[in-house]
Amino acid sequence: MERITLGHVSGVYGIKGWLRITPQTRPAERILEYRRWWIGDEQGFMSRVVSHRMQGNGLVVELLGRDEEPITDRAIAQTMIGKSISVLRSEMPPLAEGEYYWVDLLGLKVLDEALEPLGVVTDVFSNGAQDVLTVSGEDKTHLIPFVVGPIVVSVSMADRQIVCRWSREW
Repeated sequence: MERITLGHVSGVYGIKGWLRITPQTRPAERILEYRRWWIGDEQGFMSRVVSHRMQGNGLVVELLGRDEEPITDRAIAQTMIGKSISVLRSEMPPLAEGEYYWVDLLGLKVLDEALEPLGVVTDVFSNGAQDVLTVSGEDKTHLIPFVVGPIVVSVSMADRQIVCRWSREW
C-alpha cells in the first residue's frame, strides 16, 4: 500500500498533548479532509484527528494514539516531533485533466523545446505565486515555475517527461 506524505509533526502545543502540524497541502486545512493519517515510517501507526484548529500558517491537532485513545501527555507528543503524516494513495481523490500531485512530478525528465535534457525534477514547492520545479541537471540546478502554457509546454506521465520553454543558460 503506497502512502503519500502530506505534512509532518513540527512541534507540540500546550501541555495536553496537542501537536503542531506543518501541512504540505494547499490550502493547509486540506490535510483535514483525510479521516485517517499514518504517523511515522513503517513502524508508525494509523491515527485520526480528534480535534483541531488553525494556528498561524499551520494547525494544531489532538490525535488518537496507538491505543486509539486521545494523546493527552505532552511527553508522548514530544516523541512524535519530526514524524511524517501520510495517507494511503487510494484515499486521495482523482485529479482533473491537467492536474498533478507533486509527488507524481518527482523523477520526471525535463526537456527544453528542442527536446534537449535540462535535468530531472528533484523537488516541487510553492513560492506563493505558483508551484516551482527544482530540476537538477548535470551541471546546473534550475528553478522552473510550473506555469502551464507560457513555461510548461507539456507534461506526459506516460513518457515520464515535461517539456518547458526554458534554456540551459538560465
